[in-house]
Amino acid sequence: MTEKNTDFLMELLNTASPSSYEMPIQRKWMEEMKKYADEIQTDDSGNVIAVKNPEAETKVMLAGHCDEIALVVNRIDEQGYIYVDKMGGVNPKAAVGMKVDILGSKGDLSGVIGVNAQHHGGLKGDFDLSDLFIDCGARSKEEVAEYVQIGDLAVYRRTPEVMMDRYISGRGLDNRTGQFIVGEVIRRLHKEEINVGVYAASTVNEETNMGGAYFAAAGVEPTMAIACDVTFATDYPGVDKSKYGEVELEKGPVLAKGAPINRNINQMLEHAAGEKNISLQYELTSRATGTDADRMRLTGKGVPVSLVSLPLRYMHSPVETASVDDIEECIELLVTFIKNLNGDESLNPLDLA
Repeated sequence: MTEKNTDFLMELLNTASPSSYEMPIQRKWMEEMKKYADEIQTDDSGNVIAVKNPEAETKVMLAGHCDEIALVVNRIDEQGYIYVDKMGGVNPKAAVGMKVDILGSKGDLSGVIGVNAQHHGGLKGDFDLSDLFIDCGARSKEEVAEYVQIGDLAVYRRTPEVMMDRYISGRGLDNRTGQFIVGEVIRRLHKEEINVGVYAASTVNEETNMGGAYFAAAGVEPTMAIACDVTFATDYPGVDKSKYGEVELEKGPVLAKGAPINRNINQMLEHAAGEKNISLQYELTSRATGTDADRMRLTGKGVPVSLVSLPLRYMHSPVETASVDDIEECIELLVTFIKNLNGDESLNPLDLA
């Protein structure tokens, strides 16, 4: 990746984008994509779709969701302490002691997630978010109410960083990296002659209901679709590889295999990887992928789908970690795949040799 585009990735990672409040990051992505796309589309769910070659009959949709997990305010007590629920798959144990930004109607309000001192017994055993609270320095419920309402969202205050010139670590790499990847595909195809239309969708709400992906695919009616997301790396201490498989950082993109996945698309992706000497890893998604691919697949008359994932350590924590090289290889894989398409490829598995 060029330094300029690494900077854009960092800008995305520095922009709060909790599920249901993706507007600020979508506006930034849209402005960047206007430089390279032939057309920009939006819809009433909040998706932004950058299009290359919109006149083409064959349509390839790439979907990377821009939303991140978050906390949502559900109660303020008389002393001004704020209690929260989950907006997506939040791990309560990762929240303990973290700084947060509450995205209030009058601007962001900083706070900390309080924790009982170990001297006073600390936190014991299993606990949920309902056992935690945010302290924003207020003295009363009335003081907090000037800035915060029920339903306001909060994200961890966490600045992304590069480690050892090879890894990016921060909050919400799931899946603003995917949003970045599909945008980079459009940028790199900007001046290329291709035989298909490319619809790079920055989708919303994946962490909560995947409704954005449904809106996007239902509107575009793609010939095929590829979800660009993250998957669980298992290359750090404490992970049971016999149970969860072997996926490592710096070993390349991960292709899914399973009932939802179209074998023809995977075969073409494998061919593109071989052409560029990109190593591939694999994961099993026997019944469902748990990504935008599931919703795109079930729109219209049905859409053949595949899933290209970025290996990610420490999923749904404030320190999610991915490899810069893996991000680059995901981009290169998808660009090569699209450039190879004639537009008349069969997606029927019965036609495979």
